[in-house]
Amino acid sequence: MPITLEELLEAGAHFGHQKYRWNPKMKIFIFEERNGVHIINLAKTMQQLRNAKKVIEEIISKKKPILFVGTKKQAKSILKECAEQCEEFYVSERWLGGTLTNLSTIRKSIKTLDRIEKKISTGSEGLTKKEKVKLIKEQEHLEKNLSGIRNMRKSPSLMIVVDPEEESIAIAEARKLEIPIIALVDTDCDPDPIDYVVACNDDSLKCIKLILEFFKNTIIEGKKKIAILKTKEEEKE
Repeated sequence: MPITLEELLEAGAHFGHQKYRWNPKMKIFIFEERNGVHIINLAKTMQQLRNAKKVIEEIISKKKPILFVGTKKQAKSILKECAEQCEEFYVSERWLGGTLTNLSTIRKSIKTLDRIEKKISTGSEGLTKKEKVKLIKEQEHLEKNLSGIRNMRKSPSLMIVVDPEEESIAIAEARKLEIPIIALVDTDCDPDPIDYVVACNDDSLKCIKLILEFFKNTIIEGKKKIAILKTKEEEKE
């Protein structure tokens, strides 16, 4: 189901930042200034959501992977939940430099995590209590940062970002590899590096949840269509 204007209003998607914090490049997405706060033009946001939906549908139809990125407090929990539900990759904790541009190094860290988990599962034989505690802490640290990209063996074909100002390193890496970016962009952000801007309040939990769930449902529906087509083809054989 598409997001309605009423849902966006209820989620506070139209509230931008105070005027003094704005990025002038966001002017085309601003409807007006009200009491010193910029109000986002939700008619444009609605069209941007439709465009983003088409992009996501195309990526899913080609069975290509998507990476969700959002490490700010308001985004991390719902982003992780949505990505897991639609079975796509995600980074909801600290972005590790080189996650995209130096994936081989990230894969080495994942192999380290695999080794640690194997050692712990076998009872950590031969280790002192202090060494076991250290090993468990290392496991928790690696798991926290790598769980969402643990099975990502190649670069994603699309990146969905909450707040590009917060995720500037991730944006730069995606740009370098020419990975298209859909982003929730507030009035204090630079929209230039973003391929598909969704102008909205990226500080509102309700707004983030509404839009990420819309993207999640688009992905799930796309995968269902692929599964149905596959079943029909198998029945013909």
